[in-house]
Amino acid sequence: MSTTPPSSAAQGLFPPGSATRRVIGDPAALIGGISALFLQALHPRAMAGVDQHSSFPDDFWPRLQRTAGYVTTLAFAETATADRAAARVRAIHRRVRGVDAVTGQAYSADDPDLLRWVHVTEVSSFSAAVRRLGLIDSVEEDRFLAEQVRAGALLGATDLPRSRTEVDAYFAAVRPELTASAAAHRAARRLLLAPMPLRVALLTPARPAWTVVAAVAIGMMPGWAKRLYGLPRVPGEDLATTAGLAALRAGMLAVRRATGRPGPPR
Repeated sequence: MSTTPPSSAAQGLFPPGSATRRVIGDPAALIGGISALFLQALHPRAMAGVDQHSSFPDDFWPRLQRTAGYVTTLAFAETATADRAAARVRAIHRRVRGVDAVTGQAYSADDPDLLRWVHVTEVSSFSAAVRRLGLIDSVEEDRFLAEQVRAGALLGATDLPRSRTEVDAYFAAVRPELTASAAAHRAARRLLLAPMPLRVALLTPARPAWTVVAAVAIGMMPGWAKRLYGLPRVPGEDLATTAGLAALRAGMLAVRRATGRPGPPR
């Protein structure tokens, strides 16, 4: 048997032992990703790209699956596979452009500013979810955010924050651009009431399960984002959100064990 260690290309962009594999490989990060979608809708130009170039309800689940697949590919696949996935996304972005009805400004999906917004909302939401359950500490969260600069740069994002402190500073700087527009509220309702075939909605627990997922995802958003949406502050909300996240994570791990599906390599 060969004892030659695998090449860095075979190990991927983020090798075993990286903070990226630890965070993205945890089921809590998936709920963080849903939270990021609610957050992303608050940027008018970013929201315009989704609103004007997506078909709802037909594209809801495929789009969600493509996004999750892309994130996990970058985290775990060989470098060549990750590079091909990024190239496909860049090609799609080149076709997504138009004019935002809220601001009257032109937008394009390959604009570094919009790429930065999408990147920061995603990676900060992933890590916040995993850290909320005490599965990583602040040092590993910063390590994850620094590693993810490489992922954002693959799509053309620039000036990306490398720590939670820099993430918070970025959100403070971009906040004047954010608004809970009519398109943002439509997107939030779509997320809350995700389309499901009638048979699935009536004969399975999928609908109430998704309601819990969406509620926890909303609860995980920063306070300033909830205020933009006009959401009231509810006593005990943080504790309920953490408990809900822990329960969802436990359920996903139980399904993984019951089906014999191995977790992603760390």
